Amino acid sequence: MSRVVRRIYTLAETAERSLSVHSLPGLVPYSRALELQEDLAEKRRAGVINDTLLVLQHPPVYTIGKRPNFHNIISSEQELEKLGAEVHHIKRGGDVTWHGPGQAVLYPIVDVRGLGIGARRYVEGLEQLMVNVCTERGVNAEASKFGETGVWVGDRKIGAVGVRISRGISSHGIAFNVNPDLKWFSHIVPCGIIGKSVTSLALELEDESLDHARCAEALSQAFSKVFKYEDVSNHDNSISFLQDLTGVANIMLAKDNKKVAGLT
Repeated sequence: MSRVVRRIYTLAETAERSLSVHSLPGLVPYSRALELQEDLAEKRRAGVINDTLLVLQHPPVYTIGKRPNFHNIISSEQELEKLGAEVHHIKRGGDVTWHGPGQAVLYPIVDVRGLGIGARRYVEGLEQLMVNVCTERGVNAEASKFGETGVWVGDRKIGAVGVRISRGISSHGIAFNVNPDLKWFSHIVPCGIIGKSVTSLALELEDESLDHARCAEALSQAFSKVFKYEDVSNHDNSISFLQDLTGVANIMLAKDNKKVAGLT
């Protein structure tokens, strides 16, 4: 019996590990970012784009992971929405958390298998890059305290990790508190850890004028260093640009599928 060996066209087949960093301006609606992640993950799995890192901020939104404890949501979803926040139930690991202005969010769409590590090591790397950024600014932070993922300054959480790895490709990622309004966290038990509080880099440094863009850039640079990317390209893009990019990838993938099927 003959076998058809399918080979997906790749944009970059080099010995170097490549990363495309896309910094999105403004506040990106959570639903749009989620759709974009899913689309990019599909393209990365098919091999038509390189590892990709999205760097952005969201408008106020509460996200609830796959295994939530609803006792950790102090206010009802209706009350949260009245405050001007959206509520989303999503497929990442972890409990309930908040995203919003002043918080740097990184969504790596990467081939974790290609990094040569497993899920645990990947999460530890995400924690480490946030620890490194804190250390560079004179803040003593630690990872995975109290038996929970994330990054802590004493008993105050400054960075959260919540990832999904599907067929080797990651999505979701980290949320690092640069200078958000921490009152938003009063409506939940962040990540389900009772008796602990949250903090921000601005609070720890007593500097409310902290430059968010520079901190977000430092996080993306730390990501590339921790995971040893040799070739890093940085882009300041809008969502429409990335949607155009994934549209091109769709066309390339469709053409490849036709070739495999003998239609061209």
